[in-house]
Amino acid sequence: MTTPSQTVGPYLAIGLPWEDGPTVVPEGTEGAVWIRGTVTDGEGNPVPDAMIETWQADPQGRFDHPDDPRGRVPGFRGFGRCPTKPDGSYEILTLLPGAIPGENGATQAPHIDVSVFARGLLHRVVTRIYFPENTEANAADAVLNSVPEDRRGTLIAAKTDDGYRFDVRLQGEAETVFFDV
Repeated sequence: MTTPSQTVGPYLAIGLPWEDGPTVVPEGTEGAVWIRGTVTDGEGNPVPDAMIETWQADPQGRFDHPDDPRGRVPGFRGFGRCPTKPDGSYEILTLLPGAIPGENGATQAPHIDVSVFARGLLHRVVTRIYFPENTEANAADAVLNSVPEDRRGTLIAAKTDDGYRFDVRLQGEAETVFFDV
């Protein structure tokens, strides 16, 4: 029997998704927004068997984690996981994050950390979602400023009626910026 070379891709659907994975906060939570997008490959085709994971601070910049003793917003998990649909789309319901402490006393702009798992990837790729209304904070963010100016747009979500759109392009023209973590 041959072992598939795509060890990440089609096996994601076995045991990784859970029913409320895409809801970082319960539906109906005041201030909740949808982060929606599509994952595409290098040719622009949708990736129907990818997985999007998000990790973020709450609106006050606190994490739902034992290393952050400040507490958290009740009902806010901070972690989301959503498999893509046949058209490559995903959606995560969350609250907008607050700014968090950065290196040497600096502050990081509000952002959501994103991991993408997909066929053909032996390891996840990692990116960030920044928000267009945080102009000053984005301009001062050390991580965002480490990205060439002409590529930063791949990290900034577009505002929609009920949240934001953040598409992920895995390769090719307009490839999303990924970080080496």
